[in-house]
Amino acid sequence: MGNKNKTISFRVNEDAFTALQEIAEERDISLSAVFRDYVDLLVEHDGQVAVVPEDELERRSDDDDDEPSFPPTVEVPKSFVREHERLELESEHLREQLEEHKSYVNDLRDRLDAEEEEVLLLDDLDEANGSSTVR
Repeated sequence: MGNKNKTISFRVNEDAFTALQEIAEERDISLSAVFRDYVDLLVEHDGQVAVVPEDELERRSDDDDDEPSFPPTVEVPKSFVREHERLELESEHLREQLEEHKSYVNDLRDRLDAEEEEVLLLDDLDEANGSSTVR
């Protein structure tokens, strides 16, 4: 059987909600992603996750050198970092091109709207030339 996603719903007070939104904006992720990350962290560490103020964390790290540092650090290969930077530059370039194309299309639309549309009817041309059609 496949692994199905489940929905969890609960209520928080307005101050906590605002704080969570700020965290999500700071990390440039959705509010749902904040909760998914937290749940993943809890599951990964069998619920042994403690929220500790930064000043206490610094004191703990000074006292115990045997304990792993927090937040945990991971070494990332330089090739991964370079590829990530390349993709960021490419996406920025594509966004700029998209904006240029949008402005070009808007300019064409403005020019089209500015020009008066001249419609010539064949009947009007015949009347202007003095000829009449026989039916």
